[in-house]
Amino acid sequence: MHHILEDTHGRTVSYMRISVTDRCNLRCTYCAGEGMQFIPHPDILRYEEIAGFIGMARNLGVQKIRFTGGEPFVRKGFGEFMADTAIRFKDMDLCVTTNGTLFGDEIERLARAGVKRVNISLDTLDAKRFESITGRDQYAVVRENIDRCLEAGMKLKINAVAMKGVNDDELPGFVEFARTHPVDFRFIEFMPVGLETGWDDGLVWTAEDILAEAGKLAELVPVSAAGERRHGPARMFDIKGGKGRIGLISPYTNHFCATCNRLRITSDGNLRTCLFSDRVYRLRPALRHPALGLEAVERIIRLAGKSKPIGNDLLKRMPAGKGVCKTRMASIGG
Repeated sequence: MHHILEDTHGRTVSYMRISVTDRCNLRCTYCAGEGMQFIPHPDILRYEEIAGFIGMARNLGVQKIRFTGGEPFVRKGFGEFMADTAIRFKDMDLCVTTNGTLFGDEIERLARAGVKRVNISLDTLDAKRFESITGRDQYAVVRENIDRCLEAGMKLKINAVAMKGVNDDELPGFVEFARTHPVDFRFIEFMPVGLETGWDDGLVWTAEDILAEAGKLAELVPVSAAGERRHGPARMFDIKGGKGRIGLISPYTNHFCATCNRLRITSDGNLRTCLFSDRVYRLRPALRHPALGLEAVERIIRLAGKSKPIGNDLLKRMPAGKGVCKTRMASIGG
């Protein structure tokens, strides 16, 4: 570790999210949707370029890398790349966020390579509703791969986008799933990101409402925030007598900007310093320039890190009825 990356708000950047593709095999209504225009293949970062980013990030003090999409396992060779990367960068925490439909055959390989943690996005425990939300009949596959991850000894987080009128009636089932499975079941507030048709806060099922209702279904014991900070922005709760935990991520009603420690690299090589900002720093031209390369990229990242904004300030200035960020979540990488 050479130089720590710190922004002007005193936040140390130790976490980088890298999108390996903007493509996905599902069509979730709030994310990609049907008819999305994808990034041309020549503009997508090559695996060797991503590996170079990771090595550079390690030198900047980044300790954790999360691969995202789109759906990472849509990209040819991703399972092999991640396994090789986990072996190469054993001193870093490498993990992945997936929709859980395509990686069943990669689970054992990733576990052997040292990948210890996986996040699976799952907004419903009902097969028909799954198809309604995602446009695909793949619920049984996801449930099978959840079991396979647990059998392989991986630590599993399930992320559900909490949407009023969509899946709020499933809270008893969600809590029961967390009680009977050794998983972190995390509810993420619906966010005003990537919404071309406008922003409707009527869909927001707030973290506080979820907590109040979940507390009627099980005895929830708060987990020390200090002990959980390295694992992300979720407020975690043990379920007394249960195997798993409940988590609440509230970027809309109770932002975690003060402790934000992350940068995002999109699949086409743009650096984003805040999920709620459309501002990007173009890294790919410098990376592929014969006279520039990673040294120039590192200078850009340092500059970008210094100007990392407070996302809540952007939310406060958000026009009524419109999202704070126009770019779709599938293109950002979540």
